[in-house]
Amino acid sequence: MKRILIYIIPLFLLLTACEKYLDVNKNIDAPAEVDGYLYLANITQQYNGIYFDIRAIAPMAQMMGTSSYTSFAGNFYIEGSDAGGEVWRMVYWNQGMNLENMINQSIEAEDWTLAGIGYAMKAFSWDLMTKIHGEIPMKDAFVPELLSHNYDYQKDIYPQVREWARTAIELLERPDDHTYGNKISDNDFIYQGDKDKWIKFAYAVIVRNLASLSNKTDFTSAYAQELIDAAGRSFQSPADDATLSINGGSQSAPYSGYNNFWGTARSNLSYNYFQHDWAVQVMTGTVPEYDPASGDKIPFDGNPYYPYKLADKQIITDTLLDEIGHYDPRVAVKLGTTSNKNYLDIDDRDSVKAYKYYGSSFTGASGPIGTAPSFYGRNVSSTISGTEHDGIGRWIYRDDAPYILTTYSEIQFCLAETYWKMGQKALAFQAFKDAVAADMETSARYIYPGKEGSPTGGDKITKDVFSSLAAEYLNGPFVGNLVDFSLSNIMMQKWVALYPWGAPEAWVDLRKYHFDIAYSGDYPSNGNGWVQALIDQKVDTDPNKVYKGFYLNPAQVQGRKGSYNVKNEGSPAYRIRPRYNSEYMWNLKSLETLVPIAGTADNYHTSIPWFAYPGDMPQ
Repeated sequence: MKRILIYIIPLFLLLTACEKYLDVNKNIDAPAEVDGYLYLANITQQYNGIYFDIRAIAPMAQMMGTSSYTSFAGNFYIEGSDAGGEVWRMVYWNQGMNLENMINQSIEAEDWTLAGIGYAMKAFSWDLMTKIHGEIPMKDAFVPELLSHNYDYQKDIYPQVREWARTAIELLERPDDHTYGNKISDNDFIYQGDKDKWIKFAYAVIVRNLASLSNKTDFTSAYAQELIDAAGRSFQSPADDATLSINGGSQSAPYSGYNNFWGTARSNLSYNYFQHDWAVQVMTGTVPEYDPASGDKIPFDGNPYYPYKLADKQIITDTLLDEIGHYDPRVAVKLGTTSNKNYLDIDDRDSVKAYKYYGSSFTGASGPIGTAPSFYGRNVSSTISGTEHDGIGRWIYRDDAPYILTTYSEIQFCLAETYWKMGQKALAFQAFKDAVAADMETSARYIYPGKEGSPTGGDKITKDVFSSLAAEYLNGPFVGNLVDFSLSNIMMQKWVALYPWGAPEAWVDLRKYHFDIAYSGDYPSNGNGWVQALIDQKVDTDPNKVYKGFYLNPAQVQGRKGSYNVKNEGSPAYRIRPRYNSEYMWNLKSLETLVPIAGTADNYHTSIPWFAYPGDMPQ
């Protein structure tokens, strides 16, 4: 009996214990709910995914060439790949339910500041995602237990983005007497809990959202005034720029992810990404003139550096380096150069002006006049040690550089374009000047001069020299004393200001102006702007051409004259396909329902998004 009793008692105790053990909802290692502020740091850090996808998007905006994402560089057919899908993953998964939980829990707890920050980030992220991918699942996105998700169209997504932004503003403006201590400030890597700046950020999202609609026929009547009002409440100076700070630490960082995605420590922007030849032409004032009969560049023997005749009208700068105000110093920080590898006389204006810049083709470093360097300024993959090395990088391609999300300069360019469309040229010109000046200030902020006499990385210009040259440029013939002010000045200066961190918005602008394709009617189509093997683009002398010198890969000029994959049916890409392992593996039936081109069609990536149609999408 003793032996039996001994077994019975432990069995009773075991059954009692199992009841508690199986109650996993109360497991302290997997709590059902965490404090809202604990989500914040991780959610903000996921914005490094933007820089991940810019390596695919920037080649389509002719900011970068690449031997890695070659399908994107040529706007070719892309299938069966998650390439270009990191923003999709960021919004639905990395931020995803974490952001939803943070918002919902904060509202329930009446933590209005935290809830407002959450809605501001949600608006920003969804605006970004729909501009890249077009139609996306929105209403079904986070509905529990759904095995498929219906897609929503941009005409419904766009106003919802603005509504989220307005909700963010309303919540942030509510009195909030909760004592957060450092819970928000220590976990908010964008504004450190500054409510006023988050309110401005939410207004900036509204501006960016509406600015993409500027080529719609009802823009001035339906959207322009709302944009102007939001811009007035948004960023007031470059001090309000939205940037995400990171720890850095280079090789000594405990995790490589502590460093900027484009820094040398992570090798994500090494020597398989290069500055595109059009970027170099624009920023050095060497956009060529093309023979109207052949489309070839016209040889010119007077300039050993650039052996082609230059277009009479250069929008950003020209080659008259000795003329005060003609040199744009942004070229010395935004582009890489192999000139002056030992960093001598980087505080000498004439030395800096003499640097040479070379651009790449779409898919290789070899360009029309030379070989493009890496973004760190050498013709080799980045190294962090040795007698010659890149150290921790330079400018925003630096291990400890923040991620730039949006800037005061960008908002002012959106305002300038809006005033231009409304026929208010004086106001447009003032916003344009403010925008360029702001980009100078933002650009200067991230200059880290290299060590003189030592080929060990850094920028090849000092802040003092940059600021001096910037002041002259702002008062010169390309900005302050600009005579023939046009839409090209606004949009091409905006493109330079966005280079390359703002490639997604630059690609938005190129698409809404339909890549300057020559077409009749409302929008280009097969036989009206392109055929299978040729894009018909406006020539640079056409006053209606916005982006001077810009030609797509199958265009009619030298250095292009390529072709797209036959499945493009002649069209450039207007969107990136949804993330393959999310949608094409698990949500195929929903993709099949999309119009006017089904998401399963070979040419779905050429489907023009709603924001780029002058009116509604055709059915």
